[in-house]
Amino acid sequence: MTNETDQNSVNKNWLDKAVEPRSGEELPVASLQECLLTNLPGTSGILQVHQFPGGFSNLTYQITLGVNTYVLRRPPFGAKIKSGHDMAREFRILSCLKTHYHKVPTPLYFTEDTSIIGAPFYIMERIEGVILRAGMPKEMYPDAQKMRAISEAWLETLVELHAVDPSVEGIAELGRPEGYIERQILGWGKRYELSKTNELPKVDFVIKWLAANQPKEQHTAIIHNDFKYDNLILKPENWEEVSAVLDWEMATVGDPLMDLGTSLGYWINPNDIDTMRDFQFSPSFLPGNLTREEIVHQYTLKTGRAIDSPVFYYVYGLLKIAVIVQQIYYRYQLGLTKDERFGRLLNVIDQISVVASRAIERKKIDNLF
Repeated sequence: MTNETDQNSVNKNWLDKAVEPRSGEELPVASLQECLLTNLPGTSGILQVHQFPGGFSNLTYQITLGVNTYVLRRPPFGAKIKSGHDMAREFRILSCLKTHYHKVPTPLYFTEDTSIIGAPFYIMERIEGVILRAGMPKEMYPDAQKMRAISEAWLETLVELHAVDPSVEGIAELGRPEGYIERQILGWGKRYELSKTNELPKVDFVIKWLAANQPKEQHTAIIHNDFKYDNLILKPENWEEVSAVLDWEMATVGDPLMDLGTSLGYWINPNDIDTMRDFQFSPSFLPGNLTREEIVHQYTLKTGRAIDSPVFYYVYGLLKIAVIVQQIYYRYQLGLTKDERFGRLLNVIDQISVVASRAIERKKIDNLF
């Protein structure tokens, strides 16, 4: 029988850890150290920089100064998509939300001075915990009962966010809820065309279908726009409890069902085709997780919001992911990033469009193949 000491040791083994920065993504230590020692009260010592290996968008680093540990966020190298990598906006979101939504890391410092590390960046508190990723070691997999509880905590955390008053000072100005759905479909279609590298007919079909099948907007909420397992920090001693939500770069005010749709796009069911599981979007394929249909049903019960067009929101989520991946692949093709993971992304885009087309054809979000 595992005693408390052994259990704590196991928990520490699975804490999210930073590693040496990827080649080409190192930070200039001297100028960064000078900046932080000047602007973060109570800091001292020699700067140490490590990088969190997950994610494909804004880069995240662990910054250690003496006994103090922080997190630094900066845009990806070579990125020119200002609206998706605006550090000032992300810092403002955290600052405004902190007093209204407790599952937000405390923001500490922001600068747009690009002479320090070559890009704007901000510093926030480091919250220690566990992050579930699709590529995590099998020894880390929760059993089915724990996984069920974690997936329910995931959903409850999303519901809590959507219950925050969207008129919060500083947040309401971030978005225009009227016409949000139409702008999103047009916007993601345009982003796809601007980053297009290959002809993928099913992507074009999905964009046209979404434009022709938009539901009416009924609600307004603060939405995260990238709400998935690897953006949640779970408490080390109790994985069924969420400590914090990360990566607020795309947060705005709009239709919460579009936020749910993005999450459904990342949510891989255990019986989905192998190619979707291979993309490793989320460990939602593990036994015990809610299915996409169960998520929709429980979300409706918890919020009282009717979801008349679940296929639309799911397909929107898939399209959005495909376009984000296309933008990353486009940067890779231009040589703006050397991360070898990106070379395999074209197949990801194609397969996502296949699944989206199938959902449209079968008018359902589960058991598509």
